[in-house]
Amino acid sequence: MRWTTSSNISRWVILFVGLLTLQLPAAPVNEPYRWQSVTIVAGGYVPGIIFSPVERDLIYCRTDIGGAYRWDAAEKRWTPLTDSFGQANYNFMGTESIALDPADPNKVYIAAGMYSRNRAAILRSSDRGKTFQIAEVPFSMGGNEDGRNLGERLAVDPHDPRVLYFGSRRDGLWKSDDGAVTWKKVDGFPFSSISFVIFDSNIGQSGSPSSNIYVGAASTTAPARLYHSADSGETWSGLADEPAGLIPQHAALNSQGQLYITYGNSLGPNGITEGAVWKYDTKLRQWANITPHLTGGGGGFCGLSLDQQHPGTLIVSTLDHWNPGDDLLRSTDGGQTWKGVNASTQLDPTLSPYLHWGRATVRFGWWISALAIDPFDSNHVLFGTGATIWGTQDFTQLDRDQPTHWTVAAKGMEETAVLDLASPPSGPHLISAVGDIGGFRHDDLSASPTSGMSKDPVFTNTYTLDFAELKPDIVVRSGTADNNPAFSYSQDSGATWKPLTMPNVVVTPGRRGGAGGGQTRDVVIVSANGGTLLSTRNPASISTDFGATWTPIQGLPANLRPVADRSNPKKFYAVDLANSLIYSCTDGGVTFTSQALTGLSATRGAPGRSVKLWATPGHEGDLWLLSAQHLAHSTDGGATFNPVSPTTTLGAFGFGMSPPGKNYPALFLAGTVEEIYGIFRSDDAGASWVRINDDDHQYGSVTVLTGDPRVFGRVYIGTNGRGILYGDRTATSQANPP
Repeated sequence: MRWTTSSNISRWVILFVGLLTLQLPAAPVNEPYRWQSVTIVAGGYVPGIIFSPVERDLIYCRTDIGGAYRWDAAEKRWTPLTDSFGQANYNFMGTESIALDPADPNKVYIAAGMYSRNRAAILRSSDRGKTFQIAEVPFSMGGNEDGRNLGERLAVDPHDPRVLYFGSRRDGLWKSDDGAVTWKKVDGFPFSSISFVIFDSNIGQSGSPSSNIYVGAASTTAPARLYHSADSGETWSGLADEPAGLIPQHAALNSQGQLYITYGNSLGPNGITEGAVWKYDTKLRQWANITPHLTGGGGGFCGLSLDQQHPGTLIVSTLDHWNPGDDLLRSTDGGQTWKGVNASTQLDPTLSPYLHWGRATVRFGWWISALAIDPFDSNHVLFGTGATIWGTQDFTQLDRDQPTHWTVAAKGMEETAVLDLASPPSGPHLISAVGDIGGFRHDDLSASPTSGMSKDPVFTNTYTLDFAELKPDIVVRSGTADNNPAFSYSQDSGATWKPLTMPNVVVTPGRRGGAGGGQTRDVVIVSANGGTLLSTRNPASISTDFGATWTPIQGLPANLRPVADRSNPKKFYAVDLANSLIYSCTDGGVTFTSQALTGLSATRGAPGRSVKLWATPGHEGDLWLLSAQHLAHSTDGGATFNPVSPTTTLGAFGFGMSPPGKNYPALFLAGTVEEIYGIFRSDDAGASWVRINDDDHQYGSVTVLTGDPRVFGRVYIGTNGRGILYGDRTATSQANPP
């Protein structure tokens, strides 16, 4: 190349940058992958459902830990909107509130913040949530904290959509005049904790900010529970004669000026023992108590929706009315009379068989705060529960005292906290351990298992899974269950289960946990041939007869989590990184001996909780160690470990099918490689890594993962809120084998 005088500076800049590049680590190679959800269908709490007032079938919903979704009417499924948020922005996966522009159907605003101790933001979109602009805010949010059933806290002014208000949990009322780009605290608002914001669209004109605004206070001790401004938020006053000692949960204003409000005596969604429904006439400034009569005891009211086609028709939901169970109540005369919905419903859980919870019948719902009548169709109603969304297309059958028919309306939504995953070399491709709904055996990744969740017993949370590498039909799991042992085993790859009696386990009736009550994290693992079970329950013990008898282990300290060698059924290992010790066993679990751990520095934290070992399938004595500081490899049964470079921060690790022509498994990792966070695969035992996800497919926090030993390149990832996903190599990457 010829260089002119004027280009010499550019030449030296390029050379200098080139020299710097030689000093910097190269970014990992990217390989295209196709990502899909493993189908469970819902599985978590849906606190809010919002219909667009200007476009039919445009619907959004919010979850407490799984982000926000938009309904795809053509596909009849929910589309996730927040999958691009990764570990650094994981807090944005907790959705505090959603607001829609009352004139422009393309605009949506999401208040994003899972926990009040972390960063929060208002996300704004002009393309229905396909892309977002992020405005981090100085106030806190708590999309997965008490009070997430309240709302909506975020609202767009119907007369001037540039104006938005947000009612925070503890930082008062905030206002934006520029479409949620910047926010300023409303200094004149007299209380710090807010449950909802309501604009009165009946008064005012387009182009000028609404004068009338109502704000609920999320406290039983606030000077007032409902505040009103008649001057576009400049001044505020509490309304007199309102119900005392109750927290307003939801509110809705109809075209006749009637403001309906549901109440409970605590934030919720748990702990509400009393409640009410009231109506406030904004023209006459008069209150009316319209509380429905409930049979049984306890509970309050939360969800609320008005029928836009028929003023005076509304439905409310009970909350924490455990006896005889929560219900929807409908009134067609402004709350003078009410009719229960549950008694005449016909529920079809086909899309989510786990909703049987191991019983013959299906519960109508609990934690019902999301409740919405389609503004364009009075027959179409949706409500969210602690586990799913139900929908009906014949709601006005109630007018004729006919049953209403409800189906699971959550297709495409996957909101679970995944605690462990296993992909055995035969049988089902995936077995899962899931929070709240136990776990599943997936023979078909595209359908919720027809057998429902794993049962006998049903676990609330399943914490760990293990299978016998050489006899993979034997599987064990540990977790928590109500009034049942918290451990079980299967001899048919998780198709059926049996309770596993553990050493010193006393089942306490009426207490949660099953192993003497409480949330136990004791685990059970199985030897490579399935002949020995090892329990870490104090005292750590082994059984060779599926729990009929147990023998205490010698030499294995408490709090360590052992792993079975995947080739030799006599060998087990455990590591104490805090004290630089490796424990090994060569006699089938009877005795462990320790020796100094070499090659790794000590780390802080509990010796076993923050460290996990993996034994490599098909390679005796081959171990991998994962901690917050280390990914390390041993080929001598743990006598020495060698740190693997260039990984830095780590979240999850697992094995997959060996690459073509090789006999060592592919490795998968969720963490940071060369300063890039992502999901990675290594085909050369960790010497190099390729990134297999991209910035649009991050899914919040990846907590566990495993490869598939029968499909090269396939990996299953478990998230804390977005369920289970699996990635496969695309046709492009398959055309270029490693």
